[in-house]
Amino acid sequence: MGRPVQSKALRIILCCLPLLMALVSPTVNADTLRVAVAANFKPVIDVLAEEFGQKHDIKVLVSSASSGILYNQISHGAPFDLFLSADDERPARLELNDLIVPGSRETYAYGRLVLWSPSDSHLTLKTLDDYQGRLAIANPALAPYGLAAQQTLEKMNLWQGYQGRLVQGASIQQAWQFVASGNVSLGLVAKAQVLDEPENHWLEIPEEYHAPIRQELVLLKQSKQPLAKTFRDFLLSDTSQAYIASQGYRPAK
Repeated sequence: MGRPVQSKALRIILCCLPLLMALVSPTVNADTLRVAVAANFKPVIDVLAEEFGQKHDIKVLVSSASSGILYNQISHGAPFDLFLSADDERPARLELNDLIVPGSRETYAYGRLVLWSPSDSHLTLKTLDDYQGRLAIANPALAPYGLAAQQTLEKMNLWQGYQGRLVQGASIQQAWQFVASGNVSLGLVAKAQVLDEPENHWLEIPEEYHAPIRQELVLLKQSKQPLAKTFRDFLLSDTSQAYIASQGYRPAK
């Protein structure tokens, strides 16, 4: 006698399960903007996203990793509205693959590469030549700052000499962590990461030592386009650009 009652109860539970899952699982509603951002720019976008969210009464969800990792995620269908890369190469690839809103590529900042050591207050370019220890950089295949580090070492004819002594992070944030933790004494990192450090412990790499770190953003085709365009315009506004410049970047305009 109990079996029909159990079967009926089970059918009710199974019918209601999708609704229950929808109620208890996190959802992304129409007033949520999903932004993929290169690791170097995350502290900046966190501040700007909070300001934008409060102004427009929306939630901005920020996902951060190296530009290469985010590019791969987007290429495989990750549901982002905007992508803020640390280079212009990956946005161009997405454009070629017809994954972005036409005409949406915009430069939002130019990055700066620095040599940084918490233990050395007399850094010069010759430091790279004389140094015999391990050097932290981001992976050149994944992170534009890593590629700029490689180009710098190649220009100084040091790239081959550093093979076996490079400690490569999956992102520029991880490269910074190698040095900040004390595991590595010297690193080529983003200027934005060391602004709170004493100025005599970091040295800007001359811009002619590597290709410009042109950081571009794109609106993705599956994006909530009106909202995404509003956020893009906010990032390119004079006020936002002034803040970006104060955080160790050369502004886009």
